[in-house]
Amino acid sequence: MPNEKVLLQKQQYVAELKEKVNNSVAGVLVDYKGINVADDTKLRKEMREAGVEYHVVKNTMLRLALKDSAYEGMSSVLENTTALAVSENDPVAAARILCKYAEGSKGAFSVKAGFCDGKVLSQAEVEELAKLPNREGLLSMLLSALTGNLRGLACAINAIAEKMEAPAEEAAAPAEEAAE
Repeated sequence: MPNEKVLLQKQQYVAELKEKVNNSVAGVLVDYKGINVADDTKLRKEMREAGVEYHVVKNTMLRLALKDSAYEGMSSVLENTTALAVSENDPVAAARILCKYAEGSKGAFSVKAGFCDGKVLSQAEVEELAKLPNREGLLSMLLSALTGNLRGLACAINAIAEKMEAPAEEAAAPAEEAAE
């Protein structure tokens, strides 16, 4: 039986994990076996730059942290080695980075599951999420759609104005010819 100090530390760690998961907009669980130190360092650097927290976690501790939460369904994939990547701002960043890395690792490093907006995601759903553009890309697409509609409206109004000016010019032309 663990002593009281160790038990208190574990309870605190579980509470921190639970808070991290609940305060995140999205997260991804991966099986990190087969990753070497150089690749792990590169992956962690890329995750930090994207604002994603990435930690190796014990399955039992994460299972306890997920208990009685909306993400309890992820407990079924908590086997073998597990790392958790969570993002407080960008719902796509963790999925995009980890799926890209998993693709290049030839099966040794794999995505287990994920979560986004209170919903547990399967491996396939995480891979679909990874294909979405980031926040800036989505905003750019939205602005492009909005300006495209405005541009079309401006062209239509201009065409109407030109059409209305044409009959006025035609009416003015015979009057000028008669005056000559």
